[in-house]
Amino acid sequence: MSKNWTQLSDGYLTKTPILQFALMTMLFPLWSIANSLNDVLITQFKSVFELSNFASALVQSAFFGGYFVMALPAAILIKKSSYVSTILAGLFFYICGCFLFFPASHMATYNMFLVAIFAIALGLSFLETSANTYSTMLGPNKSSTFRINLSQTFTPIGNICGILLGKYLVFQEGESLTSQMAQMTQDQIHVFQLEMLQYTLTPYKIIVCILVVLFVLFMLIKFPKCKPAVEMADNAPKIKLNSMKTLRYMFSVKRFRRGLLAMFLYNGMQAAVWSFTIRLALVMDTSINEREAANYMIASFIIFFIGRAVASALLSKLSANKVLLWYSLAGCLCLAYVVLIPDFSVMYAVVLASAFMGPGYPTIYAKSLDNVDPSYREAAAAAMVMSIIGGAIFPAVFGLFADITGVMHMAFFIPLICFIVIAWYFYTEIKEDKSAEASRVLSMEH
Repeated sequence: MSKNWTQLSDGYLTKTPILQFALMTMLFPLWSIANSLNDVLITQFKSVFELSNFASALVQSAFFGGYFVMALPAAILIKKSSYVSTILAGLFFYICGCFLFFPASHMATYNMFLVAIFAIALGLSFLETSANTYSTMLGPNKSSTFRINLSQTFTPIGNICGILLGKYLVFQEGESLTSQMAQMTQDQIHVFQLEMLQYTLTPYKIIVCILVVLFVLFMLIKFPKCKPAVEMADNAPKIKLNSMKTLRYMFSVKRFRRGLLAMFLYNGMQAAVWSFTIRLALVMDTSINEREAANYMIASFIIFFIGRAVASALLSKLSANKVLLWYSLAGCLCLAYVVLIPDFSVMYAVVLASAFMGPGYPTIYAKSLDNVDPSYREAAAAAMVMSIIGGAIFPAVFGLFADITGVMHMAFFIPLICFIVIAWYFYTEIKEDKSAEASRVLSMEH
């Protein structure tokens, strides 16, 4: 197959290679499947292992902790090798993590499941560090934000697939697990717990098959390097990703620093809301079971997809910062309703809030990377992925607050604060853009 694109000196391409871009985009729903299955596992493990809300949220701590640990090694691999090599490493770790669910289900210990989830997250950190940046590079520079938003539009599809796998393969018919276990003897509970844990295996068997096929395709198909020419030159100054100089440079860029904070809060907010949506439904209506409560997560991911698709259309005509500011303000109103209203109607506000989370991640990511020198792009990408550690912290804080107060809907004030700061971030970006444009006009006049 002859290539119909040429790589430019800045690493971007003259034209987007459709097959390569499509294969790379397939990675996006694959990591969101794993993410949404965590929301299922939090509910399943809380009942089966009889955990507190805080302890069940450690699923997210293990998951996003894995992202944090491996983001910098992933960036170093991109720097020394290529985006595709990093993607292959990510797929390998992802496959290994899925296989760890087999011994975990037989050992029947919560800690072993956390190890498996952590291993999966190591792979996903490789994938996200590489694929998010690679998506922006696979084509002309002027459409980089559009490309990453297009790729990220497929993450809700993965979310929906993951929650459907959880609903029909992990959750079972009948009363809620807590209600069933309340009627059993201790011996019966032990047998029942082992049986419920076996159901967690099935989704990961399916995922492994898909991952193996993708691994082979990435091995066989030729992909562009998308590395800036200055970086590839033998006599180019070498940038050490883990040096103090690199760290000082990145934190000296004000707009990148703000983007890093916004990404940290965005991931924490999203993980906290989605981790406890099923739990909130079970608390607000004790007559439903886990399978029925999962419908609210399905609705959340569908509306998340719609919100992102609408945003993608708006971004082609309007300022990204203005679109995201209005989205963030609307999300704040939804979460404020959840905090203040103590009845089942909060479930509809929680679902609606997902629509306004949609375009946040890819827009913050792409705009933040635009503010750093191309030589530091891999380091900046690693820092953005490391900021996902917010997803490890905020669900645990949320769970602790819910345990202490016993009022779950009020714990949503934690993601509400995150959304307020994200809205402030996009407001400051609007002001920065206006200031930059005024400076540009002034310099042209002189």
